[in-house]
Amino acid sequence: MTLRVLAGASGYSFKEWKGAFYPATLRPDAMLAYYAERLSTVELNNTFYALPKRENVERWAATVSATFRFAIKAPQAITHRARLKPSAADDLDAFYAVIAHLGPHRGPVLFQLPPTMRKDLPRLVDFLARLPQDHAATFEFRHDSWFDDDVYAALRDAGAALCLSEREDASAPPLVETAGWGYLRLRRETYTRADLARWLARCRETRWKTLYAYFMHEPTAPGYALTLMELASP
Repeated sequence: MTLRVLAGASGYSFKEWKGAFYPATLRPDAMLAYYAERLSTVELNNTFYALPKRENVERWAATVSATFRFAIKAPQAITHRARLKPSAADDLDAFYAVIAHLGPHRGPVLFQLPPTMRKDLPRLVDFLARLPQDHAATFEFRHDSWFDDDVYAALRDAGAALCLSEREDASAPPLVETAGWGYLRLRRETYTRADLARWLARCRETRWKTLYAYFMHEPTAPGYALTLMELASP
């Protein structure tokens, strides 16, 4: 089975990228169009801090090509303040309502849990049941207690993906298939071409049809994403 790889960065609007990826004179309002002409996806992290306005979401969608996809990080009101409790229901509904305006450009939704949040299977199961049918959710657990078979089974039953995140300060969680697609966050500052080839080989051993991969918001991120896509091309 051929693995479709969409690779990008966690964000795109960084003045530090000027001269490294963006032309030095590029205006901030032209960054998304420039980025989307070269990369296939972006992970929006500003949505973690505040719910975007509908007009902004519609403008993002109108700026990119038909095949471009946005991954969206769920608001901290859901993941960090409510910690997936039922009190997050209104925020969850409002979030999915506004990102629906991305239309066909909407990709996965990342629910990143706080590192201090330990496994709570009943709370996770209840939260999964409240997601819309087309949720495309992926969960990044940052406490080791979550890496357990009953959690994987809950994700699998709901069609949600286990996020595979590599960090400088922690070992990567196990690569477990819980959905027909994968979500990879590569958070180290430095990657060699061989490093990326090894990650691609691991992902090709799965039954995933699509892999979404995102690098940290460093000036090197676009180059790493382009290398990964080059390695994945036929």
